[in-house]
Amino acid sequence: MPEVSPAVGRRSVLLMAPAVAAATVADTVRADARRPAPDGRAGADASNARIDVHHHYTAPAWRTWATAQELVNPAQLPWWTEWELDDTLAVMDQAGIATAVVSLAMPVRGFRDRAQLRESITVAQEAVTELTRAHPDRFAFFAPLFPDDLETSRWSFARGLDELGAVGVQMRANTRGVYLGDASHDKLLAELNERSAVINTHPHELPGSDPAQHAVPGVPSFFCDFPLDTTRAAVNLILNGTLDRYPDLSFILPHGGGFLPFIADRMAAFAGFLTPEIEPARVRDYLHRFYFDTAAPMGAASAAALFATADPGRILYGSDWPASPAGTISDVAAPALDRESGLTTLQRRRVNRENALRLMPALAGRRTAAAR
Repeated sequence: MPEVSPAVGRRSVLLMAPAVAAATVADTVRADARRPAPDGRAGADASNARIDVHHHYTAPAWRTWATAQELVNPAQLPWWTEWELDDTLAVMDQAGIATAVVSLAMPVRGFRDRAQLRESITVAQEAVTELTRAHPDRFAFFAPLFPDDLETSRWSFARGLDELGAVGVQMRANTRGVYLGDASHDKLLAELNERSAVINTHPHELPGSDPAQHAVPGVPSFFCDFPLDTTRAAVNLILNGTLDRYPDLSFILPHGGGFLPFIADRMAAFAGFLTPEIEPARVRDYLHRFYFDTAAPMGAASAAALFATADPGRILYGSDWPASPAGTISDVAAPALDRESGLTTLQRRRVNRENALRLMPALAGRRTAAAR
């Protein structure tokens, strides 16, 4: 049966600082700079109305259920599973996040059988549905998928998208060592393609690694391994022709696409060494097919690399709450994006809100922070 592991590894140390490089990012659409922002303020960057596409939600009701099922030991669960509504809303307000699109985090190594897995999903989906109905302007959600269980995945996304109002689905970069884009995923992706689905992805421990061990002493998996896991998944989606076969799917890569922006030129230069080969001229086109979120945090250097690689209309705001501490989100990541990234007012407005609205129009009915 499928494993459902933590969305991110436990972080023993988190040291983040704003970038200090003074890079300038080209504004590809400068002519639109005076166009009114969503809240009607000319030139506003929507920094008080962000749409966050990178938010981990472990429902308190799910923790209670999983504890009763003896699937988890509350004392051993990572801190980010202690999700509290009041704390979350306070962080969102402080960081200018109007709406968070949450992913359902169910940190269990394995379930007894498919029935127990479905019960777990049901508990989590019912909890998030209650949350979104109680706070429709603040929360939306992605329905969870399990690529190694097509039947459960089909049931989960049909219930989530058709009955409960999910705005997309979520998948891991690799499941038991099998990366997104593998031929075993084709039936699932074909059905999602028919729905023009948004697929939010997230990295995991690298295949063959032990989550309880650090491959490099003192370096947790989220620090280096997670960006590599995302990069591997993206390259696999390109190599296996997934983006060509299913052109109506929209894949969101977290953490600025991992290492992808930094190896774009390397991919083009050595495309002939890949199997199958890729035409160097097509590498840039493929990279423009992905969406990227800013959960990093993102300063001048990383923003410059991302905007040089990605389609500026496909970059989305991400916080990584509650895996990232509140101080990192409000005092490091937000200032880095708003003031130190080198982005123009127009670019910030699009990253903070407008790009997400174009990708997921169902979010458009939610009020901005300024209107509340």
